[in-house]
Amino acid sequence: MLTPLGRLDKYAASENIFNRQMVARSLLDTLKAVSDDEKDCIAVLERVTRLADDSEPMVRAELMEQVPHIAVFCQENRPSIPYAFSKYLLPIVVRYLADQNNQVRKTSQSALLILLEQEIIERYDVEEKVCPVLIDLTAPDSNDDVKTEAVAIMCKMAPMVGRDITERLILPRFCEMCCDSRMFHVRKVCAANFGDICSVVGQEATEEMLLPRFFQLCSDNVWGVRKACAECFMAVSCATAQETRRTKLSSVFINLISDPSKWVRQAAFQSLGPFISTFANPSSSTQYFREEELRSEDCQKSMENSTSTERKDNTTADSDTCGDVIIEPTIDDFHSSCHVALECILNGDPQRSIHEQDSNSESCDHTSPCEQCTSAFTAITPCVEVNRDSRNSSGAGQQSTDNLNSAQECETIAAVQSILEQEQYNSFHYWRTPIPEINIDLELLQTDKEVRLPDLSEAAAPYPSSISTATRKELEEMIENLEPHIDDPDVKAQVQVLAAALRASSLDLQEETSSVLIVDNRIESENSADTDQQQRSSVPTTVVPLITETIESINSSRRRLQSYSEQSTNSSFSAAEEGKSRVQNIIPQALLEQYLSMTDPSRAQTVDTEIAKHCAYSLPGVALTLGRQNWHCLKNTYETLASDIQWKVRRTLAFSIHELAVILGDHLTAADLVPIFNGFLKDLDEVRIGVLKHLYDFLKLLHFEKRREYLYQLQEFLVTDNSRNWRFRAELAQQLILLLELYSATDVYEYLRPIALTLCTDKVSSVRWISFKLISEMIRKLHCSASVPLMINFLHELIDKFCCCSKWSGRQTFVFICQAIIEEDCLPMDLFALHLLPHLLRLASDRVPNVRVLLAKTLRQTLLDKEYFLNSSNSDQEAVEQTIMALQMDHDSDVKYFASVHPSNTKIADDAMSTTSSTY
Repeated sequence: MLTPLGRLDKYAASENIFNRQMVARSLLDTLKAVSDDEKDCIAVLERVTRLADDSEPMVRAELMEQVPHIAVFCQENRPSIPYAFSKYLLPIVVRYLADQNNQVRKTSQSALLILLEQEIIERYDVEEKVCPVLIDLTAPDSNDDVKTEAVAIMCKMAPMVGRDITERLILPRFCEMCCDSRMFHVRKVCAANFGDICSVVGQEATEEMLLPRFFQLCSDNVWGVRKACAECFMAVSCATAQETRRTKLSSVFINLISDPSKWVRQAAFQSLGPFISTFANPSSSTQYFREEELRSEDCQKSMENSTSTERKDNTTADSDTCGDVIIEPTIDDFHSSCHVALECILNGDPQRSIHEQDSNSESCDHTSPCEQCTSAFTAITPCVEVNRDSRNSSGAGQQSTDNLNSAQECETIAAVQSILEQEQYNSFHYWRTPIPEINIDLELLQTDKEVRLPDLSEAAAPYPSSISTATRKELEEMIENLEPHIDDPDVKAQVQVLAAALRASSLDLQEETSSVLIVDNRIESENSADTDQQQRSSVPTTVVPLITETIESINSSRRRLQSYSEQSTNSSFSAAEEGKSRVQNIIPQALLEQYLSMTDPSRAQTVDTEIAKHCAYSLPGVALTLGRQNWHCLKNTYETLASDIQWKVRRTLAFSIHELAVILGDHLTAADLVPIFNGFLKDLDEVRIGVLKHLYDFLKLLHFEKRREYLYQLQEFLVTDNSRNWRFRAELAQQLILLLELYSATDVYEYLRPIALTLCTDKVSSVRWISFKLISEMIRKLHCSASVPLMINFLHELIDKFCCCSKWSGRQTFVFICQAIIEEDCLPMDLFALHLLPHLLRLASDRVPNVRVLLAKTLRQTLLDKEYFLNSSNSDQEAVEQTIMALQMDHDSDVKYFASVHPSNTKIADDAMSTTSSTY
């Protein structure tokens, strides 16, 4: 009989290819057979070296498949086979990397990665034997296929060999390969694995050495290279700094999104959501669902950031009132707020800002620019009012000290406003609908600073100032703006009114000038009081009514024009408001706009038919990045996706709605997510299953009263489009077990109990098995809640419905429920013995053997192990023992078997784990 080594030598020298292939396949068994003798092990490894020189590729490939297993064996038995792998096996693996046969190269590459993953190759061998070979294979004069495969191996092994070896040996050659101008396949492999290299070498090396190459690859003339860059963009972004990500990577990614190739655009849009998620701030991404959980932390942070005790107190008061994140306004925000509030007040409409403040104060979940404006308004209003009072007062000496201080504050604000007027951009002016305004009220207030005429001209002076050259110019502009809409009868009437006002103002100005000259002459000639009275009465009485009517017509025309402008520019105003709702400062606005455009129907035609699904898949990550304060940017997009015609899109949202609820918090969840959640409940089963799988996770985030509303809808989950969809009902039973803790004992008894009883009679055993546990947990809930009457009623219902059922399956169900109650300790044994045990023992005389078999298992393997029946002698214990003795005398052999043998027997224990096999 041949020894293992003799058999190995015999078949290794065979001319039959399959014999040599079988030798390679049996090398590990041969090595195990001679593992006790070190010399025989070395002899086997030497045969392996000779076999590696076989001319047949099938033999070499089979040998390479066995090398990892042989290496693991040598590693485990290293004391008896020292340095076996490094000396005999590793050279074969490295040599096969450049083999002429493709299959041999592939198997050697897989073997090398497995050996590196198992940490079998020493660090020294990696530096001295593996990396030099790979660098030689990537030389410019190397074979194209071998070069491409070597680059791929270098990229894949980088995470395994670590940062030091990668930076010293792999990174320089990798950068050269990224610029290979002869083979685009090499550049494509580099682009596909760029993220792995970046994650290994770290941020500094990535930004200094890799990013320039990456930008070149993103603009490569081969679309496959650009597509590979788009697919790994998130991994590259994670290895860069936030500023680099915002200033450089964002612009490159926008170019990929607008790439001429459809496949590049498709890959870019799929990576858009993950790329946006890299802008998330780890310090601010910690989510608190209920704002009350964040109040104490917000107060502490606000107090640390404040510089005065008064500011600390205000911040604490705000956090108590508005249970959400408090955003400290910057100086730019304050400047904008002052500008907006001052304009509202100076235009004679301070109430508008007050109403906006009141409306915004009702919902203080987020600090928006509008709320900052209204806050600034409350601080500015006293100054403006004091300023008006000072202008209207007759003497400055009667002002109080408070008014003087307020006047100084007003001067400061006026200086801020003068600076703001020099700014080229202001968010208020940018988004505001351009409506022409006439500041007549301001001119009427000029009383103290104007050059006053003598007493005779005091009554007439304000009126000429009202109808000034600026006023007539504004009238002309208003008429010019309305001329394009002259076909409208209302507009035509307004033009006629404005034209009449313009003519009246011209006539009044002439009469006014002549009247003033006459008055001046009479003042110089006559100085007596009677003469003064006559001179005042000599002013034409038609001037004042004409001017008054002109002012009224101007105000009326301005109101009509404003109304008409609001109606005619309704669509453009809505577009502006929509654009304003998308403004945020977390990520580049261009990226957000591109992400929001993924719901555009045209994208499905020009990019990808499933682009909406990719948008829905990454939406929770984008929402987490933007934060709940910027949810308004995503709200419309989310609603569009929730009503998408493709059920796969709605299904994706249904599976993630509970995660989004955690991100948004309770207020936004109740306002924006609950209606969509309700819609998913009535959707297709493919969508409803996403809601059902996380029903508990979502409902626990709602307030108690809102949560109770869904008790009425749980019954609807029993109805499915396909009655054979039993997994849907099984998931419902699992969720109901979790929902028990969210509702009171009364709600459980009234709403969840009927569903559980229905599931207990399901046609599929898996559904029934879960429902048995559900019933037992309900009993535990009722017992722990001290709802004794409800619990007793429930137990009696179980007895009537199942124990006294005319079908044997119903009686068997009762035994299963009792078994679950006993195993989970859902009831104290004294209560179980009082309410359920007598009815359970009565089934010992059931005419169906399956019922008696399950009863024997329950009594022998479950009930008798309880302390109540072990350490005390009572009538219940005697009744159980008598029932077991009766079952041991049963005419059915299976009943006898399970009633007689102790449960410690292995076979009995195995049978107990498969109760469904003998009872269904």
